[in-house]
Amino acid sequence: MKVLGISGSLRPDSYNTKLLRAAEELFPPEVDFVLYQGVKAVPPYDEGDDLQIAPMSVAALRSAIGEADAVLFATPEYNASIPGSLKNALDWISRPLATNTLRNKPVAVVGASTGAFGAVWAQADLRKVLGAIGARVVEGEVAVGHAPTRFDETGRLEDESLREQLQETVDALLAEVEARALVPA
Repeated sequence: MKVLGISGSLRPDSYNTKLLRAAEELFPPEVDFVLYQGVKAVPPYDEGDDLQIAPMSVAALRSAIGEADAVLFATPEYNASIPGSLKNALDWISRPLATNTLRNKPVAVVGASTGAFGAVWAQADLRKVLGAIGARVVEGEVAVGHAPTRFDETGRLEDESLREQLQETVDALLAEVEARALVPA
């Protein structure tokens, strides 16, 4: 089984990327977890550009999602919502709506922020967008508030309660993949 991790933060030392790395530790050994790092290269969405062959960065992202059995998103919160770069990438991924690579794909959403609430508004907005795209959004929320104090110097998530919440979300995502595999095509 392959799970793709997509961070909504472009910063090299991102708390959301650290959160995805923390999740990677919680997957069973038979799960191939891959952290996607090409969101920054995705150009601004323009429907006029979407009528041609997709830009290479968009094709790579669509391919990575298509090859994955599930996707785990981690989002920061910018101005009480999803970062523009992540929303832009999702706009590209969502086309064409009926056959996009996220349609019926199990996805989960987690988030970290420097503020107290752990990107809860951004997570809610991201779940809404993913649902509109047609993804199968699993239940579960991990809101890592005050993120600079939650990770040690190696990037490990220190808060045991948050690690338990993250494990529950990982388990829910894997259960959705397994449930999907049992449904006849």
